[in-house]
Amino acid sequence: MKKTIAIIVVLIAVVATIWYTNSAEAVSRLEYRFVSVETGDLESVVASTGNLNAVTTVQVGTQVSGIVNRIYVDFNDKVYRGQIIARIDTTLLVSSVRDARATMTRNQAQLDFSRTEYDRIKGLFDKQFATEVELNQAKYNLDLAEATIVSTQISLERAQRNLDYATIVSPINGVVVERNVDEGQTVAASLNTPQLFLIANDLASMEILASVDESDIGLIEESQEVRFTVQAYDEAMFAGTVRQVRLQSSIQENVVTYTAVIDVDNSDGKLLPGMTATVEFLIDQASDVMKVPNAALRFRPNEQMMTEMIAQREAQQKSTESSSGEQRPSGGFGRPTGGRGGFGGGASDTVMLWYLNENGDIQVARARTGITDGSMTEVIGASLEAGMQVISGVSVTESEGGFKNPFQSKNDQGSRFSRGGGF
Repeated sequence: MKKTIAIIVVLIAVVATIWYTNSAEAVSRLEYRFVSVETGDLESVVASTGNLNAVTTVQVGTQVSGIVNRIYVDFNDKVYRGQIIARIDTTLLVSSVRDARATMTRNQAQLDFSRTEYDRIKGLFDKQFATEVELNQAKYNLDLAEATIVSTQISLERAQRNLDYATIVSPINGVVVERNVDEGQTVAASLNTPQLFLIANDLASMEILASVDESDIGLIEESQEVRFTVQAYDEAMFAGTVRQVRLQSSIQENVVTYTAVIDVDNSDGKLLPGMTATVEFLIDQASDVMKVPNAALRFRPNEQMMTEMIAQREAQQKSTESSSGEQRPSGGFGRPTGGRGGFGGGASDTVMLWYLNENGDIQVARARTGITDGSMTEVIGASLEAGMQVISGVSVTESEGGFKNPFQSKNDQGSRFSRGGGF
């Protein structure tokens, strides 16, 4: 019995030893992703969107109601200031003018009679053949007749003006962008003036109303160069100039934006009102500089990388000590702390670029950043050169080595992938 127990204990010890050895001999390997340091031009821009519009648009309506009798223009027609573009039926309006004139004639006759009567009463009063009451009554009738004439004259002018309003003319030189009525349609101008036409001034000059985020509006100023594209011409790039930055802000879903007005030359007539423009405000530019993808600037080393770097540093020190016979403090390669990109005590534009030297050792290059276009950033450093491969990401691959666990299923064996540090 005791012998059997002893055998079982020995077997358990052997299995535990194999299990521990198998786990301890797991091998971790770093796999790096690299990007190249390039040489070229860079531009720093602020992106926005907006719509193309005519610089001046006029809504042409009518102040009188009636049936649209004639329409003389259509969409896209060029019109000139004072040109007749539509007429409203004038039957009722002409009747109103005639009625006002008839009333004017009647009231004029009443005025003439009142003036004659006043003169007669005034003469009798001077000879003391009429009383003062009769004179005052005659004076009242004369004043009333004169006031009635003035009122009638105003009514006649109003009727005549309404008749003139029945003829719709263009207020500016431009192009008919919208036509909202047809012949025979009735328009009512009792409450709001109905819009019959929308006329844009010369479309050779247009504008873009671009919405700029509050975080970028400080970079936008008058006379700044702008470039933009429209969906109608995928390969074409158009130019413009900032004319105005409006002070009035707009808030939508807690996002504050400001409107930048951009002047656009449209001499060739390609651009149309209402087109959506993808706008880039040119903030800064640099030529023939070294640049690197932003992923390399965001990279941070993981724990295993730091361990390997310390081991490499210690190995280098031991090699130096053995060759020179001197004893130096081990020191080790410490973890960079603070600052952008992990460089301690550096300025906010200082970064650290990680790379492998010709021996495969992990190295760090200090650099300063310049302008960026959102995907690439200018870098300045004495140890940088075009074509240099810098690390943008790292993955840790852990494969189990040595003896296999005899109780482990085949599906559990193999390699295990875990994501390492970096972007």
